[in-house]
Amino acid sequence: LYYFHCTIGASDLYDAGLTAKVPDNLNRDYWSGMFGYGYGLCFTTHHQWHGEMAKLLGPCRSRTAGVPGHTTFEVWLTGGPYGEGRWALLDHDISTVIFTPDGKRLLGLAEVARDMSSIKKSSKQRGWLVGGLHPSDPGVYKRVKWVGYATGYAVAPPMVNLRAGETLRRYPLPGLEDGKTYVYWGINYNKGGILGPERRRTWVHQPEKLHKATRDAGNRRGTARFANAVYTYKPDFAGGKYRDGVVAESASQVTLEFRSPYVVAATPPTTSAAKERWSIYKPGCTNGLVISGKMTCPVEISTDRGKTWKKAPETKDGMDLTDLVKGHMQYRLRFGAGAKALAGKGVTIRTVCQAGTTIIPRLKAGKNTITYQASGQAVVSGGPNIDQTKVVAGAMSSPTVTLELAAPRDAKAVHVYAAEWVASGSPIRKAKYNIDFSVDGGKTWKPVLKDYRIIQRPPEPDDWQGQSFVAGDRKLSPTAGPVRVRFTNTGRRKIYRAEAHLVYKVANTSPLKVTFGYKDGGELKTASHTYAKSAPGKADTSWTFDAGAKPQTVWVEYAAQ
Repeated sequence: LYYFHCTIGASDLYDAGLTAKVPDNLNRDYWSGMFGYGYGLCFTTHHQWHGEMAKLLGPCRSRTAGVPGHTTFEVWLTGGPYGEGRWALLDHDISTVIFTPDGKRLLGLAEVARDMSSIKKSSKQRGWLVGGLHPSDPGVYKRVKWVGYATGYAVAPPMVNLRAGETLRRYPLPGLEDGKTYVYWGINYNKGGILGPERRRTWVHQPEKLHKATRDAGNRRGTARFANAVYTYKPDFAGGKYRDGVVAESASQVTLEFRSPYVVAATPPTTSAAKERWSIYKPGCTNGLVISGKMTCPVEISTDRGKTWKKAPETKDGMDLTDLVKGHMQYRLRFGAGAKALAGKGVTIRTVCQAGTTIIPRLKAGKNTITYQASGQAVVSGGPNIDQTKVVAGAMSSPTVTLELAAPRDAKAVHVYAAEWVASGSPIRKAKYNIDFSVDGGKTWKPVLKDYRIIQRPPEPDDWQGQSFVAGDRKLSPTAGPVRVRFTNTGRRKIYRAEAHLVYKVANTSPLKVTFGYKDGGELKTASHTYAKSAPGKADTSWTFDAGAKPQTVWVEYAAQ
């Protein structure tokens, strides 16, 4: 309902390039998958789903499984008809669950593989169609080749922190302002003249039809496509509000940060855009990051949290730096001039990201009640890319590594999230995994995750995916300054990469103007409301308006005052 089958763009997780042959350059974080993409192939989405199931059911109560031409998913259920525990097939990629003939419980993959006729035996599916995308899809379950435990994860939840003078406009459909500018981060199918990812068979955008459906999802061009999230930031260098986004400053330079739950996207070079599927990896991409203004100073970009910098080819009004940031979720931007020199230059920073289409609110016919709630928090991330981490002890590709991270602008961290991708082995080796944190430079440590084990449950084939994710989180007493996160295990299992994230309190909770742009009867209309300085965690439902008989949401904009 929220995620469709399609190929995502790569992440430069190992600092080897977007097209490098590395262990895996595809995102496996649940939250990034949902918000930054909204689509993925069967192995991508089912790996990511571990993050949600670990929260709902507990550790290692889900697993991915390889069958011919497909990666599927199971959950371990207990109680009632499941007794002490049974695996249950839960394949959202091809929209399939299979009940026993009496309808009392879900069948596991091994049960289905032993008796493929079970796919058609049950007449008590409780309204869930087997093979909801296409009736032939469940034929892949005839043989189980491998299983994988904890092959995906979830870390810090998605948060947007708008600085004073910054707006975020989200478009639920491709095209941006003119309806024909396509900026994305995935495969290009170029269907119907629209560049980028697309899926014909899916329940996305027709979720109300899934339960009790009597036929599959259908085959219609453009049933699901990508969305966009556009950040436009006009830092107030004259009035001082620009400091909301500063991570470093002197009389001769200002460094601003950008961090988003959405992935920076790109429009491919015009010479190859329409005809090539992966032209987003080519040089010459545009529209992902554009900087406007009358500044003449040097401009530099860092995607590794300030370790290394790349200079803009030239400083000019409307410079396009997409190639330097595409495929990332964070970057730093350094102007080679102080705030006084930048004041009055009209500096505007526009970052266009790809977003999941289903997480953007849509208006309904008639009266709409809008709920607004601010958390008063933001996220700083050391990762997921290796070059975005600060290693202070141990090393990646070893059994132990310690990272260090601090909230910007002397803010106080209130929650730590951490994850590691480990070589768990095939067959899986016995080990206890620990994640600890320290707020005193490593003098004392407290657990984030203690003695975590990868738990296997039968039945199993004779092959396993040899990598697993270990993830945990913990609330912190409000902490200003560096937080260290240490990853260790008792089995000397190699840590391919590790990441740490801090949620911190935001000092600025200024008013926010929200505007819906929508069409009713073909005419573009807008409805706006300004929320006063908000109390973190308190929901505001005071805004209501009538959107007409058949509203079509074109965009939703949030503007920090």
